[in-house]
Amino acid sequence: MKNIITIGGSNSKNSINKVLAEYAGDLINNIELVKIDLNDFKLPMFSIDLENEQGFSKDLIRLNELFENADGFIVSLAEHNGSYSVAFKNAYDWLSRMEGKVWRDKPMLLLTAAPGARGGKTMLDIALDRFPYMGANIVGSLSFPFFNENFKGNEIVNLELKSELLNLVSVFEKNI
Repeated sequence: MKNIITIGGSNSKNSINKVLAEYAGDLINNIELVKIDLNDFKLPMFSIDLENEQGFSKDLIRLNELFENADGFIVSLAEHNGSYSVAFKNAYDWLSRMEGKVWRDKPMLLLTAAPGARGGKTMLDIALDRFPYMGANIVGSLSFPFFNENFKGNEIVNLELKSELLNLVSVFEKNI
């Protein structure tokens, strides 16, 4: 059985990006879905000095093992001031110290969601540009605007967005 990781790139307890990533993952049948919550991994603020003094934490080693065992990733990134959230960037930086190709050339569905009209588009563009250098095999991407209006009752109510996500999930499924 395939092992797919979902990550909402935020440490918010009510992260809309976590909701979107897990929703997309739940659309795939016959897989084991590993829902990563960044709050479950206690990672100190990255510092080369800290790495040299203390090495890698048990939580980082555990997170890295999950990445290693994954067959693919569904990542939905929060946009904070036009870039990654601090929680995501910190985990990403630590993971890159253990394995330069953080995403291990495995298939990825890359998403962003936001309450505004651009739906995290700036963040999506940054990740689309940067992630392939870190081993991401991005097979599809989507910026999800006006999340609170387009996602209600645990369902996408905007038929165009729903159709687009279903198509992307289908492509992702074929690549895992």
